[in-house]
Amino acid sequence: MKKTIILFAMALTIMSCNKTTETKEFKTAYIDTSKLMEESIEAKDIEAKYKDKSKVMGSQLEAEVNRFKSEAANFKQNAAANGQAWAQQKGSELQQREQQLNYAQQAMLQQLQQESGAEMDTLVKAYKKIIKDFGKEKGYDYIYGTGDAQSVLYAKDNYDITKEIIKLINDKYKSSDKKEEKTESKKAEKK
Repeated sequence: MKKTIILFAMALTIMSCNKTTETKEFKTAYIDTSKLMEESIEAKDIEAKYKDKSKVMGSQLEAEVNRFKSEAANFKQNAAANGQAWAQQKGSELQQREQQLNYAQQAMLQQLQQESGAEMDTLVKAYKKIIKDFGKEKGYDYIYGTGDAQSVLYAKDNYDITKEIIKLINDKYKSSDKKEEKTESKKAEKK
């Protein structure tokens, strides 16, 4: 009886060792997020929008700076002629004005950074949703990001789906632009 139990235990052990564990293959891919943002038409449009806005705001500020420079040049010419009291008062006014111009420039830059940052954050959130939906649709278990904030240090090129995602995002953006143009032209026709 003991021999039977021992043989049975050994047979069970051998069978359990021979049993291969079933492993599921994960479908993974990665996206070069830097490349995605560089080649995205919508991201380029946002960047161009804020470049233009910066030029407009900068030209307004530049006009103020030029006026200030002209007043400063006049001050230097007239300082000796108008006396020390006038020079001190006018010099103080010019310093305050220069400080105001510096504050205006800083405020302008800060405003542009906040506005463009908020718009880019919204864009990134939209891209994450698109990528998540794409991953579900194509059956991916994981989609990693690489680029500026590297979470993938190495992957084979055949796992790179950046071009697919860029095409998907750009196609969606182009189609939404066409829809907006149609609605705007319909509104214009009604007027």
